[in-house]
Amino acid sequence: MVAHLVRLKLALMRNTLRKSVWQTVGLAIGVLYGLGVVGLTLVGLVALGTTQPELAGQIVTILGSVVVLAWWIVPLFAFGVDATLDPQRFVTFAVPQRQLLAGLAIAGLVGTPGIVTLLVSAGTALAWWRTPLAALAALVGGLLAVALCVVGSRATTTALAPLLDSRRYREVLSIAAFVPLMLAGPIVGWATSAIARGQEVLPVVADVLGWTPFGAPWAIATAVSDGAWGLALVRLGITVVVLGAAWVVWDRALARALVAPHGGAAAGRSKGLGWFDRFPATPVGAVAARCLTYWFRDPRYSGSVAVIPLLPVVLWFVGSSIELDGSGGFAELMLVLGPVTAFTFGFAISADVAYDHTAFWTQVSSGVSGFADRAGRVLAAGVIGVPVVTVFAVGSVAFTGRWDLLVATVGLSLGVLATALGVSSVVSARLLYPVPKPGESPFKSPQGAAMATLVAQMLTMAVLTALCLPAAGLALATLLTGAAVWGWLTLVVGVGLGAVLLVVGMRWGGRLVDQRGPELLQQVMSYK
Repeated sequence: MVAHLVRLKLALMRNTLRKSVWQTVGLAIGVLYGLGVVGLTLVGLVALGTTQPELAGQIVTILGSVVVLAWWIVPLFAFGVDATLDPQRFVTFAVPQRQLLAGLAIAGLVGTPGIVTLLVSAGTALAWWRTPLAALAALVGGLLAVALCVVGSRATTTALAPLLDSRRYREVLSIAAFVPLMLAGPIVGWATSAIARGQEVLPVVADVLGWTPFGAPWAIATAVSDGAWGLALVRLGITVVVLGAAWVVWDRALARALVAPHGGAAAGRSKGLGWFDRFPATPVGAVAARCLTYWFRDPRYSGSVAVIPLLPVVLWFVGSSIELDGSGGFAELMLVLGPVTAFTFGFAISADVAYDHTAFWTQVSSGVSGFADRAGRVLAAGVIGVPVVTVFAVGSVAFTGRWDLLVATVGLSLGVLATALGVSSVVSARLLYPVPKPGESPFKSPQGAAMATLVAQMLTMAVLTALCLPAAGLALATLLTGAAVWGWLTLVVGVGLGAVLLVVGMRWGGRLVDQRGPELLQQVMSYK
Protein backbone atom coordinates (compact mmCIF):
# COMPACT_ATOMS: atom_id res chain seq x y z
CA MET A 1 0.00 0.00 0.00
CA VAL A 2 2.87 2.36 0.81
CA ALA A 3 4.46 1.81 -2.58
CA HIS A 4 1.06 2.14 -4.26
CA LEU A 5 0.42 5.54 -2.65
CA VAL A 6 3.87 6.76 -3.63
CA ARG A 7 3.28 5.68 -7.23
CA LEU A 8 -0.14 7.34 -7.12
CA LYS A 9 1.31 10.65 -6.03
CA LEU A 10 3.99 10.48 -8.71
CA ALA A 11 1.32 9.74 -11.32
CA LEU A 12 -0.82 12.66 -10.16
CA MET A 13 2.17 14.98 -10.30
CA ARG A 14 3.09 13.73 -13.78
CA ASN A 15 -0.44 14.24 -15.10
CA THR A 16 -0.59 17.73 -13.60
CA LEU A 17 2.63 18.71 -15.34
CA ARG A 18 1.29 17.52 -18.69
CA LYS A 19 -1.57 20.03 -18.46
CA SER A 20 0.60 23.14 -18.27
CA VAL A 21 3.98 24.08 -19.65
CA TRP A 22 4.34 26.71 -16.95
CA GLN A 23 3.90 24.12 -14.20
CA THR A 24 6.62 22.04 -15.81
CA VAL A 25 8.90 25.07 -15.97
CA GLY A 26 8.05 25.91 -12.37
CA LEU A 27 8.89 22.38 -11.24
CA ALA A 28 12.19 22.47 -13.13
CA ILE A 29 13.10 25.77 -11.50
CA GLY A 30 12.06 24.40 -8.11
CA VAL A 31 14.20 21.30 -8.55
CA LEU A 32 17.23 23.34 -9.60
CA TYR A 33 16.69 25.68 -6.67
CA GLY A 34 16.37 22.72 -4.32
CA LEU A 35 19.57 21.17 -5.63
CA GLY A 36 21.33 24.48 -5.12
CA VAL A 37 20.06 24.71 -1.54
CA VAL A 38 21.19 21.15 -0.82
CA GLY A 39 24.62 21.71 -2.34
CA LEU A 40 25.29 24.99 -0.55
CA THR A 41 23.97 23.61 2.74
CA LEU A 42 26.16 20.51 2.59
CA VAL A 43 29.22 22.63 1.82
CA GLY A 44 28.33 24.90 4.70
CA LEU A 45 27.91 21.94 7.05
CA VAL A 46 31.34 20.60 6.12
CA ALA A 47 32.84 24.03 6.77
CA LEU A 48 30.90 24.25 10.03
CA GLY A 49 32.57 21.03 11.10
CA THR A 50 35.93 22.83 11.20
CA THR A 51 34.68 25.26 13.87
CA GLN A 52 34.13 24.67 17.56
CA PRO A 53 31.64 21.85 18.22
CA GLU A 54 29.57 24.12 20.49
CA LEU A 55 29.05 26.66 17.71
CA ALA A 56 28.20 23.95 15.16
CA GLY A 57 25.61 22.47 17.48
CA GLN A 58 24.02 25.83 18.21
CA ILE A 59 23.65 26.77 14.55
CA VAL A 60 22.29 23.34 13.53
CA THR A 61 19.81 23.35 16.42
CA ILE A 62 18.46 26.83 15.66
CA LEU A 63 18.16 26.39 11.90
CA GLY A 64 16.78 22.87 12.28
CA SER A 65 14.11 24.14 14.66
CA VAL A 66 13.02 26.65 12.04
CA VAL A 67 12.67 23.85 9.48
CA VAL A 68 10.50 21.67 11.73
CA LEU A 69 8.37 24.62 12.78
CA ALA A 70 7.89 25.62 9.14
CA TRP A 71 6.70 22.12 8.24
CA TRP A 72 4.14 22.29 11.04
CA ILE A 73 2.65 25.73 10.47
CA VAL A 74 3.12 26.64 6.78
CA PRO A 75 0.44 24.17 5.54
CA LEU A 76 -2.05 25.86 7.87
CA PHE A 77 -1.52 29.17 6.06
CA ALA A 78 -1.04 27.83 2.52
CA PHE A 79 -4.63 26.68 2.22
CA GLY A 80 -4.58 27.51 -1.49
CA VAL A 81 -1.92 24.89 -2.23
CA ASP A 82 -3.15 21.69 -3.86
CA ALA A 83 -2.96 18.49 -1.77
CA THR A 84 -2.57 15.62 -4.22
CA LEU A 85 -3.26 12.96 -1.55
CA ASP A 86 -6.01 14.58 0.47
CA PRO A 87 -7.32 11.99 2.99
CA GLN A 88 -10.89 12.90 1.99
CA ARG A 89 -10.25 11.25 -1.37
CA PHE A 90 -9.92 7.84 0.33
CA VAL A 91 -13.29 7.94 2.11
CA THR A 92 -14.93 5.52 -0.35
CA PHE A 93 -12.01 3.06 -0.37
CA ALA A 94 -11.60 0.26 2.18
CA VAL A 95 -7.95 1.03 2.89
CA PRO A 96 -6.76 -0.12 6.34
CA GLN A 97 -6.04 3.00 8.34
CA ARG A 98 -2.57 1.94 9.50
CA GLN A 99 -1.51 1.28 5.93
CA LEU A 100 -3.02 4.58 4.85
CA LEU A 101 -1.11 6.43 7.57
CA ALA A 102 2.20 4.86 6.59
CA GLY A 103 1.57 5.47 2.91
CA LEU A 104 0.62 9.11 3.40
CA ALA A 105 3.66 9.64 5.62
CA ILE A 106 6.11 8.30 3.03
CA ALA A 107 4.28 10.01 0.17
CA GLY A 108 4.62 13.28 2.08
CA LEU A 109 8.32 13.22 1.24
CA VAL A 110 7.66 12.90 -2.50
CA GLY A 111 8.31 16.34 -3.89
CA THR A 112 11.00 18.99 -3.85
CA PRO A 113 10.45 20.19 -0.23
CA GLY A 114 10.43 16.66 1.18
CA ILE A 115 13.50 15.47 -0.69
CA VAL A 116 15.45 18.64 0.13
CA THR A 117 14.53 18.33 3.80
CA LEU A 118 15.55 14.67 3.87
CA LEU A 119 18.93 15.25 2.20
CA VAL A 120 19.80 18.28 4.30
CA SER A 121 18.70 16.60 7.54
CA ALA A 122 20.82 13.55 6.85
CA GLY A 123 23.64 15.85 5.79
CA THR A 124 23.82 17.49 9.22
CA ALA A 125 26.08 14.59 10.14
CA LEU A 126 28.75 16.36 8.07
CA ALA A 127 28.92 19.07 10.73
CA TRP A 128 30.37 16.42 13.06
CA TRP A 129 32.75 14.75 10.63
CA ARG A 130 35.58 15.05 13.16
CA THR A 131 33.55 13.18 15.82
CA PRO A 132 32.18 9.86 14.47
CA LEU A 133 29.82 9.16 17.39
CA ALA A 134 28.35 12.65 17.17
CA ALA A 135 27.99 12.25 13.39
CA LEU A 136 26.05 9.01 13.90
CA ALA A 137 23.85 10.73 16.49
CA ALA A 138 23.29 13.63 14.09
CA LEU A 139 22.20 11.20 11.37
CA VAL A 140 19.71 9.52 13.71
CA GLY A 141 18.48 12.87 14.98
CA GLY A 142 18.12 14.21 11.45
CA LEU A 143 15.99 11.27 10.34
CA LEU A 144 13.83 11.62 13.45
CA ALA A 145 13.48 15.32 12.66
CA VAL A 146 12.25 14.47 9.15
CA ALA A 147 9.69 12.12 10.66
CA LEU A 148 8.60 14.92 13.01
CA CYS A 149 8.28 17.27 10.05
CA VAL A 150 6.00 14.97 8.06
CA VAL A 151 3.93 13.48 10.89
CA GLY A 152 3.57 16.80 12.70
CA SER A 153 2.51 18.52 9.49
CA ARG A 154 -0.10 15.86 8.72
CA ALA A 155 -1.35 15.85 12.32
CA THR A 156 -1.94 19.60 12.44
CA THR A 157 -3.58 19.87 9.02
CA THR A 158 -5.81 16.81 9.52
CA ALA A 159 -6.86 17.76 13.04
CA LEU A 160 -7.64 21.33 11.99
CA ALA A 161 -9.25 20.38 8.67
CA PRO A 162 -12.77 21.40 9.80
CA LEU A 163 -11.45 24.85 10.69
CA LEU A 164 -9.52 25.09 7.44
CA ASP A 165 -12.81 24.65 5.58
CA SER A 166 -14.15 27.78 7.26
CA ARG A 167 -13.76 30.96 5.23
CA ARG A 168 -13.53 33.08 8.38
CA TYR A 169 -10.71 30.91 9.71
CA ARG A 170 -8.86 31.18 6.41
CA GLU A 171 -9.22 34.95 6.47
CA VAL A 172 -7.78 35.13 9.99
CA LEU A 173 -4.89 32.84 9.04
CA SER A 174 -4.17 34.86 5.92
CA ILE A 175 -3.78 37.97 8.03
CA ALA A 176 -1.82 36.20 10.78
CA ALA A 177 0.62 34.83 8.21
CA PHE A 178 1.99 38.33 7.65
CA VAL A 179 3.28 38.47 11.23
CA PRO A 180 6.19 35.99 10.97
CA LEU A 181 6.94 37.13 7.42
CA MET A 182 7.38 40.75 8.50
CA LEU A 183 9.22 40.05 11.74
CA ALA A 184 11.59 37.36 10.48
CA GLY A 185 14.02 39.73 8.77
CA PRO A 186 14.20 42.35 11.54
CA ILE A 187 14.63 39.70 14.23
CA VAL A 188 17.46 38.05 12.30
CA GLY A 189 19.09 41.44 11.79
CA TRP A 190 18.71 42.29 15.46
CA ALA A 191 20.18 38.94 16.52
CA THR A 192 23.10 39.36 14.11
CA SER A 193 23.79 42.81 15.48
CA ALA A 194 23.59 41.49 19.03
CA ILE A 195 26.07 38.73 18.22
CA ALA A 196 28.43 41.26 16.63
CA ARG A 197 28.31 43.28 19.85
CA GLY A 198 29.37 40.23 21.82
CA GLN A 199 26.06 39.26 23.36
CA GLU A 200 25.60 35.55 24.02
CA VAL A 201 22.46 35.07 21.95
CA LEU A 202 23.12 31.79 20.17
CA PRO A 203 23.86 29.65 23.25
CA VAL A 204 20.73 30.82 25.06
CA VAL A 205 18.44 30.35 22.05
CA ALA A 206 19.93 26.95 21.15
CA ASP A 207 19.68 25.72 24.75
CA VAL A 208 16.01 26.68 24.98
CA LEU A 209 15.18 25.13 21.60
CA GLY A 210 17.01 21.95 22.60
CA TRP A 211 14.26 21.26 25.13
CA THR A 212 11.46 21.71 22.60
CA PRO A 213 10.25 19.12 20.07
CA PHE A 214 11.48 21.41 17.28
CA GLY A 215 15.11 21.47 18.42
CA ALA A 216 15.50 18.30 20.47
CA PRO A 217 16.38 15.95 17.56
CA TRP A 218 19.02 18.36 16.27
CA ALA A 219 20.56 18.84 19.74
CA ILE A 220 21.19 15.13 20.33
CA ALA A 221 24.52 15.27 18.50
CA THR A 222 25.67 18.23 20.61
CA ALA A 223 25.07 16.27 23.82
CA VAL A 224 26.92 13.24 22.42
CA SER A 225 29.84 15.44 21.39
CA ASP A 226 30.03 16.85 24.93
CA GLY A 227 29.87 13.38 26.43
CA ALA A 228 26.54 14.17 28.12
CA TRP A 229 24.91 10.82 27.39
CA GLY A 230 22.12 11.38 29.88
CA LEU A 231 21.17 14.65 28.19
CA ALA A 232 21.31 12.95 24.80
CA LEU A 233 18.89 10.26 25.99
CA VAL A 234 16.54 12.90 27.41
CA ARG A 235 16.47 14.77 24.09
CA LEU A 236 15.98 11.49 22.25
CA GLY A 237 13.10 10.73 24.59
CA ILE A 238 11.51 14.14 23.95
CA THR A 239 11.71 13.53 20.22
CA VAL A 240 10.27 10.01 20.35
CA VAL A 241 7.45 10.96 22.74
CA VAL A 242 6.39 13.96 20.66
CA LEU A 243 6.63 11.91 17.46
CA GLY A 244 4.42 9.23 19.00
CA ALA A 245 1.94 11.82 20.25
CA ALA A 246 1.78 13.44 16.81
CA TRP A 247 1.20 10.02 15.25
CA VAL A 248 -1.70 9.33 17.66
CA VAL A 249 -3.24 12.74 16.96
CA TRP A 250 -2.96 12.15 13.23
CA ASP A 251 -4.40 8.63 13.55
CA ARG A 252 -7.47 9.80 15.47
CA ALA A 253 -8.00 12.88 13.32
CA LEU A 254 -7.77 10.79 10.16
CA ALA A 255 -10.24 8.24 11.54
CA ARG A 256 -12.69 11.03 12.29
CA ALA A 257 -12.16 12.64 8.87
CA LEU A 258 -12.80 9.37 7.03
CA VAL A 259 -16.15 8.67 8.71
CA ALA A 260 -17.50 12.15 9.47
CA PRO A 261 -17.65 14.74 6.67
CA HIS A 262 -16.92 18.31 7.60
CA GLY A 263 -20.10 20.16 8.50
CA GLY A 264 -20.82 23.65 7.30
CA ALA A 265 -20.71 26.59 9.64
CA ALA A 266 -23.88 28.08 10.99
CA ALA A 267 -25.22 30.96 8.98
CA GLY A 268 -24.27 34.30 10.44
CA ARG A 269 -26.76 37.02 11.23
CA SER A 270 -26.27 40.69 10.59
CA LYS A 271 -28.41 43.77 10.96
CA GLY A 272 -28.63 46.60 8.50
CA LEU A 273 -26.47 47.15 5.45
CA GLY A 274 -23.14 47.61 7.16
CA TRP A 275 -21.04 50.37 5.67
CA PHE A 276 -23.80 51.23 3.20
CA ASP A 277 -25.83 52.58 6.14
CA ARG A 278 -22.98 54.90 7.09
CA PHE A 279 -22.41 56.58 3.71
CA PRO A 280 -24.73 58.80 1.69
CA ALA A 281 -26.76 57.24 -1.10
CA THR A 282 -24.53 58.64 -3.83
CA PRO A 283 -22.23 56.96 -6.36
CA VAL A 284 -19.17 57.99 -4.34
CA GLY A 285 -20.76 56.77 -1.10
CA ALA A 286 -21.76 53.44 -2.63
CA VAL A 287 -18.26 52.79 -3.99
CA ALA A 288 -16.70 53.81 -0.67
CA ALA A 289 -19.00 51.49 1.30
CA ARG A 290 -18.25 48.58 -1.02
CA CYS A 291 -14.50 49.17 -0.80
CA LEU A 292 -14.55 49.50 3.00
CA THR A 293 -16.33 46.15 3.11
CA TYR A 294 -13.42 44.75 1.11
CA TRP A 295 -10.90 46.33 3.50
CA PHE A 296 -12.37 44.47 6.47
CA ARG A 297 -13.66 41.25 4.86
CA ASP A 298 -11.25 40.44 2.03
CA PRO A 299 -7.89 39.06 3.27
CA ARG A 300 -6.16 40.56 0.24
CA TYR A 301 -7.05 44.00 1.63
CA SER A 302 -7.27 43.33 5.35
CA GLY A 303 -3.73 42.00 5.26
CA SER A 304 -2.56 45.54 4.46
CA VAL A 305 -4.36 46.78 7.58
CA ALA A 306 -3.09 43.92 9.73
CA VAL A 307 0.58 44.60 9.03
CA ILE A 308 0.31 48.25 10.06
CA PRO A 309 0.62 47.57 13.83
CA LEU A 310 3.78 45.58 13.09
CA LEU A 311 5.56 48.49 11.41
CA PRO A 312 6.63 50.10 14.72
CA VAL A 313 8.02 46.74 15.86
CA VAL A 314 9.97 46.31 12.62
CA LEU A 315 11.40 49.82 12.82
CA TRP A 316 12.33 49.30 16.47
CA PHE A 317 14.26 46.13 15.63
CA VAL A 318 16.01 47.83 12.71
CA GLY A 319 16.78 50.95 14.72
CA SER A 320 18.09 49.02 17.69
CA SER A 321 20.46 47.08 15.43
CA ILE A 322 22.02 50.28 14.05
CA GLU A 323 24.91 51.64 16.05
CA LEU A 324 25.98 55.26 15.63
CA ASP A 325 28.94 56.65 17.56
CA GLY A 326 28.70 53.82 20.05
CA SER A 327 25.16 54.79 21.05
CA GLY A 328 23.91 51.31 20.30
CA GLY A 329 20.85 52.42 18.37
CA PHE A 330 19.20 54.97 16.12
CA ALA A 331 15.89 55.91 17.72
CA GLU A 332 15.19 58.65 15.16
CA LEU A 333 14.53 55.94 12.59
CA MET A 334 11.08 55.64 14.17
CA LEU A 335 10.24 59.06 12.67
CA VAL A 336 9.74 57.42 9.26
CA LEU A 337 6.83 55.41 10.71
CA GLY A 338 4.22 57.93 9.55
CA PRO A 339 5.48 58.26 5.95
CA VAL A 340 6.02 54.50 5.60
CA THR A 341 2.51 53.80 6.88
CA ALA A 342 1.11 56.40 4.47
CA PHE A 343 3.03 54.83 1.59
CA THR A 344 1.62 51.40 2.51
CA PHE A 345 -1.98 52.59 2.68
CA GLY A 346 -1.78 54.55 -0.56
CA PHE A 347 -0.05 51.80 -2.49
CA ALA A 348 -2.63 49.24 -1.32
CA ILE A 349 -5.24 50.43 -3.86
CA SER A 350 -2.86 50.42 -6.83
CA ALA A 351 -4.39 47.11 -8.03
CA ASP A 352 -8.02 47.80 -7.08
CA VAL A 353 -9.50 47.04 -10.50
CA ALA A 354 -7.59 43.75 -10.73
CA TYR A 355 -8.73 42.82 -7.22
CA ASP A 356 -12.36 43.48 -8.21
CA HIS A 357 -11.95 40.83 -10.92
CA THR A 358 -15.33 40.03 -12.51
CA ALA A 359 -17.14 42.24 -9.96
CA PHE A 360 -15.82 45.22 -11.91
CA TRP A 361 -18.75 44.68 -14.27
CA THR A 362 -20.99 46.41 -11.70
CA GLN A 363 -19.06 49.64 -12.21
CA VAL A 364 -19.09 49.30 -15.99
CA SER A 365 -22.79 48.43 -16.29
CA SER A 366 -24.11 50.86 -13.67
CA GLY A 367 -22.96 53.98 -15.47
CA VAL A 368 -21.05 55.31 -12.46
CA SER A 369 -18.55 57.91 -13.63
CA GLY A 370 -14.89 57.08 -13.44
CA PHE A 371 -14.23 60.03 -11.14
CA ALA A 372 -16.89 58.80 -8.69
CA ASP A 373 -15.30 55.36 -8.76
CA ARG A 374 -11.83 56.77 -8.07
CA ALA A 375 -13.14 59.14 -5.37
CA GLY A 376 -15.03 56.35 -3.61
CA ARG A 377 -11.98 54.12 -3.48
CA VAL A 378 -9.83 56.97 -2.17
CA LEU A 379 -12.45 57.83 0.44
CA ALA A 380 -12.52 54.23 1.69
CA ALA A 381 -8.75 54.12 2.05
CA GLY A 382 -8.71 57.57 3.65
CA VAL A 383 -11.27 56.64 6.30
CA ILE A 384 -8.74 54.17 7.68
CA GLY A 385 -5.51 55.75 6.50
CA VAL A 386 -5.82 59.35 7.71
CA PRO A 387 -6.43 58.55 11.41
CA VAL A 388 -3.83 55.78 11.50
CA VAL A 389 -1.16 57.83 9.72
CA THR A 390 -1.79 60.84 11.97
CA VAL A 391 -1.61 58.75 15.15
CA PHE A 392 1.57 57.02 13.99
CA ALA A 393 3.20 60.31 12.99
CA VAL A 394 2.46 61.92 16.37
CA GLY A 395 3.35 58.71 18.21
CA SER A 396 6.74 58.46 16.51
CA VAL A 397 7.54 62.03 17.55
CA ALA A 398 6.51 61.25 21.13
CA PHE A 399 8.62 58.06 21.13
CA THR A 400 11.75 59.90 20.01
CA GLY A 401 11.06 63.02 22.04
CA ARG A 402 11.65 65.19 18.96
CA TRP A 403 8.63 67.46 19.31
CA ASP A 404 10.44 70.04 17.21
CA LEU A 405 9.83 67.73 14.25
CA LEU A 406 6.08 67.28 14.83
CA VAL A 407 4.90 69.67 12.12
CA ALA A 408 7.33 68.29 9.53
CA THR A 409 6.52 64.67 10.35
CA VAL A 410 2.75 65.17 10.16
CA GLY A 411 3.05 67.24 6.97
CA LEU A 412 5.26 64.68 5.25
CA SER A 413 3.06 61.75 6.33
CA LEU A 414 -0.21 63.27 5.12
CA GLY A 415 1.48 64.45 1.93
CA VAL A 416 2.77 60.96 1.17
CA LEU A 417 -0.68 59.48 1.82
CA ALA A 418 -2.42 61.92 -0.53
CA THR A 419 0.24 61.49 -3.21
CA ALA A 420 0.15 57.70 -2.98
CA LEU A 421 -3.64 57.62 -3.26
CA GLY A 422 -3.49 59.89 -6.31
CA VAL A 423 -0.83 57.82 -8.06
CA SER A 424 -2.65 54.57 -7.25
CA SER A 425 -5.87 55.99 -8.71
CA VAL A 426 -4.11 56.25 -12.06
CA VAL A 427 -2.10 53.04 -11.85
CA SER A 428 -5.06 50.79 -10.99
CA ALA A 429 -6.81 51.96 -14.17
CA ARG A 430 -3.75 51.84 -16.41
CA LEU A 431 -1.37 49.07 -15.31
CA LEU A 432 -3.30 45.85 -14.73
CA TYR A 433 -1.62 42.59 -13.80
CA PRO A 434 -2.89 39.22 -12.51
CA VAL A 435 -3.53 39.09 -8.76
CA PRO A 436 -5.07 36.44 -6.47
CA LYS A 437 -8.76 36.18 -7.21
CA PRO A 438 -11.46 36.74 -4.56
CA GLY A 439 -11.50 33.86 -2.08
CA GLU A 440 -7.95 32.75 -2.88
CA SER A 441 -4.96 32.93 -0.62
CA PRO A 442 -3.31 36.38 -0.77
CA PHE A 443 0.02 34.53 -1.08
CA LYS A 444 -0.97 32.72 -4.26
CA SER A 445 0.92 34.00 -7.27
CA PRO A 446 -0.91 33.55 -10.61
CA GLN A 447 1.17 31.68 -13.17
CA GLY A 448 3.20 33.90 -15.44
CA ALA A 449 2.37 37.01 -13.41
CA ALA A 450 5.60 37.41 -11.47
CA MET A 451 7.40 39.58 -14.01
CA ALA A 452 4.36 41.73 -14.87
CA THR A 453 3.63 42.28 -11.19
CA LEU A 454 7.24 43.18 -10.42
CA VAL A 455 7.52 45.68 -13.28
CA ALA A 456 4.19 47.37 -12.50
CA GLN A 457 4.90 47.65 -8.78
CA MET A 458 8.46 48.87 -9.23
CA LEU A 459 7.32 51.50 -11.73
CA THR A 460 4.57 52.67 -9.37
CA MET A 461 6.96 52.90 -6.44
CA ALA A 462 9.53 54.80 -8.50
CA VAL A 463 6.98 57.41 -9.62
CA LEU A 464 5.54 57.73 -6.13
CA THR A 465 8.98 58.16 -4.58
CA ALA A 466 9.91 60.84 -7.09
CA LEU A 467 6.73 62.82 -6.40
CA CYS A 468 7.35 62.66 -2.64
CA LEU A 469 10.93 63.96 -2.88
CA PRO A 470 10.11 67.69 -2.50
CA ALA A 471 8.35 67.22 0.84
CA ALA A 472 10.90 64.63 1.95
CA GLY A 473 13.74 67.03 1.19
CA LEU A 474 12.14 69.76 3.29
CA ALA A 475 11.59 67.31 6.14
CA LEU A 476 15.25 66.31 5.97
CA ALA A 477 16.23 69.98 6.11
CA THR A 478 14.13 70.34 9.25
CA LEU A 479 15.91 67.38 10.84
CA LEU A 480 19.39 68.65 9.96
CA THR A 481 18.95 72.35 10.75
CA GLY A 482 16.32 72.29 13.46
CA ALA A 483 14.76 75.46 11.99
CA ALA A 484 11.00 75.63 12.50
CA VAL A 485 10.48 77.37 9.17
CA TRP A 486 11.49 74.20 7.30
CA GLY A 487 8.91 72.22 9.26
CA TRP A 488 6.10 74.57 8.29
CA LEU A 489 7.28 74.51 4.68
CA THR A 490 7.13 70.71 4.83
CA LEU A 491 3.54 70.88 6.04
CA VAL A 492 2.49 73.36 3.34
CA VAL A 493 4.31 71.65 0.48
CA GLY A 494 3.49 68.12 1.62
CA VAL A 495 -0.22 68.63 2.16
CA GLY A 496 -0.62 71.17 -0.67
CA LEU A 497 1.25 69.20 -3.31
CA GLY A 498 -0.34 65.97 -2.10
CA ALA A 499 -3.83 67.45 -2.42
CA VAL A 500 -3.12 68.65 -5.95
CA LEU A 501 -1.70 65.28 -6.99
CA LEU A 502 -4.65 63.50 -5.37
CA VAL A 503 -7.20 65.51 -7.37
CA VAL A 504 -5.19 65.16 -10.57
CA GLY A 505 -4.82 61.43 -9.99
CA MET A 506 -8.54 60.91 -9.38
CA ARG A 507 -9.49 62.91 -12.48
CA TRP A 508 -6.88 61.24 -14.67
CA GLY A 509 -7.73 57.78 -13.36
CA GLY A 510 -11.46 58.51 -13.70
CA ARG A 511 -10.98 59.52 -17.32
CA LEU A 512 -9.11 56.26 -17.97
CA VAL A 513 -11.94 54.26 -16.39
CA ASP A 514 -14.51 56.07 -18.54
CA GLN A 515 -12.49 55.47 -21.69
CA ARG A 516 -11.28 51.93 -20.99
CA GLY A 517 -14.03 50.46 -18.78
CA PRO A 518 -15.07 47.57 -21.09
CA GLU A 519 -11.43 46.94 -22.00
CA LEU A 520 -10.45 46.79 -18.32
CA LEU A 521 -13.29 44.35 -17.61
CA GLN A 522 -12.25 42.14 -20.50
CA GLN A 523 -8.66 42.18 -19.31
CA VAL A 524 -9.40 41.20 -15.71
CA MET A 525 -11.78 38.46 -16.89
CA SER A 526 -8.97 37.00 -19.00
CA TYR A 527 -6.85 36.34 -15.91
CA LYS A 528 -7.06 32.67 -14.98
